[in-house]
Amino acid sequence: MGLSEEIQQKKFGSERQKALLNIIYTYNTLISEMNAYFKSHDITRQQFNVLRILRGQYPKPCSINVIKERMLDKMSDTSRIVKRLENKQLLCRTECDADRRAVEITISEKGLELLSETDKHVSGFEHLLHKLSESEAHQLNELLDKIRE
Repeated sequence: MGLSEEIQQKKFGSERQKALLNIIYTYNTLISEMNAYFKSHDITRQQFNVLRILRGQYPKPCSINVIKERMLDKMSDTSRIVKRLENKQLLCRTECDADRRAVEITISEKGLELLSETDKHVSGFEHLLHKLSESEAHQLNELLDKIRE
């Protein structure tokens, strides 16, 4: 179904306006499905993102600032997310020996297990784009990159 039918709007100010609304509408559709899946594992998308960043660094520790830089959702309160993941025993925080103000963060064994459980389904989020060919997906990536330039 096209955007016009989905939001019941026949006319748009321009194709660019329609494209912008289409991106926003599609984003919300994708995020809703992801949120529902992560809720079943008692984590949020942002928490999942932090765990993935930490797994990428594993076994080396990561700082809050490194996590912030790499997060997909730049508006997230990274410190609060890290604290919640620590409370769930999905990561470990330790004071840095060199600088007492700094904290080193590593994913825990429990965090690694959770990611291992979710990997197959999360990579399966690609099903949300199953109607696109590889070349269309490549073209979409180029267009989205161009928008952000």
